[in-house]
Amino acid sequence: MGYRLVEIDFAQPLRPIALAADQNGCGIVARWHGRLVGFHLERCEPGATLSVAHLQRIADARFAQAVLAARVAEALPERSPEAADTTLSVVICTKDRAQRLARLLHSLHEAKRDSTFRSVEVIVVDNASTDQSTRDAAAGFGDVRYVLERRTGLNFARNAALAAATGQLIAYLDDDVVVDRCWLAGLAEAWRSRPDAGGFTGLVLPFRLDTEAQVHFEAIGGFGRGFARLEYRQVRFAKSLFPVGSGEIGAGCNMAFDRKLLVGIGGFDEALDTGAPLPGGGDLDIFYRVLRSGRTMVYEPRYAVYHEHRETIAQLRRQYWSWGLGMMAFLIKSRRSDPELKARHSGMVRWWFGDRSKALWKAILRGGMRDVRFVLAELWGGVVGLLGEYDRSLARVAAIREAAR
Repeated sequence: MGYRLVEIDFAQPLRPIALAADQNGCGIVARWHGRLVGFHLERCEPGATLSVAHLQRIADARFAQAVLAARVAEALPERSPEAADTTLSVVICTKDRAQRLARLLHSLHEAKRDSTFRSVEVIVVDNASTDQSTRDAAAGFGDVRYVLERRTGLNFARNAALAAATGQLIAYLDDDVVVDRCWLAGLAEAWRSRPDAGGFTGLVLPFRLDTEAQVHFEAIGGFGRGFARLEYRQVRFAKSLFPVGSGEIGAGCNMAFDRKLLVGIGGFDEALDTGAPLPGGGDLDIFYRVLRSGRTMVYEPRYAVYHEHRETIAQLRRQYWSWGLGMMAFLIKSRRSDPELKARHSGMVRWWFGDRSKALWKAILRGGMRDVRFVLAELWGGVVGLLGEYDRSLARVAAIREAAR
């Protein structure tokens, strides 16, 4: 069973929503005059129809405050959109996913129509694809630059993009997302609000909810960070371990940075996000290092993408494993490289294992064996990460560099 994903603009007349026989719920992306204001999962009987009255009740219960805020903002004196007086490089790092790449490039093409950036360049970094389909997909869009990075590993590709880009801002997108039509406007708005910020992250909504795994992942929060704009600095008085727990800032599938800052701090750590052996940690590390440089990071919900979540329970379980692995690899690396915060890194290791152990116990008490297996996978990934994964990755990366000479 899956959920039907629908977009509703509550400034427009509502219409009933009919579910198919194999759909037992609805994921509602809410807007007000085009502006994203919320997301809600509504469980229903298979094949049910959500009436207008039902949708009005959902709006009152789930979106009223956000819609009110949007209406207040709408009532303020109208201003013409300000130009974002900066240049932007949009980067897609990809490998053997030509169809998804083309889908993303098409969504970017649509979003660029309303760009207020001085200029926007799009760069596709082909991370050693096994055939020509990635190059062909990029060639189908005339304004796309193609870069080949033969060393397999996401952070190799990200650094190749960093070297090739010319924009003052550099935005990274994973190939399993599509951008919202207001994606560029959202990033421009975030940059205008804090042009001195070191980095930006944005909202991540589901692209589809067709499978049990996709619905489950979104039901427990997905990649969502909410619909309120947030700023992050080195110190958060309510969180003593921050900025070590930098994952709350956003997701690596949708992030942007001051390009000169990235160059100045050495780019991405190529021993993190290396592919199958260590498919994570790179976003945690770069968020942390941007904050430790003294620069602010901004989360802007209008800077939104739609992510294609893992389709199967097995894939989702591996994702949990990779989160634990990447988290511990990042913490071990950062504990060595930033001795000033050594105690916080050690504290985060203790907190993380304690928190995941509590989650395991709660899952056992609920009798949810699927959730038990997810938490166990994450814990096992954490154990493997703690016991030398970063050092093993350093050795693998050194061998890759040597072979590429």
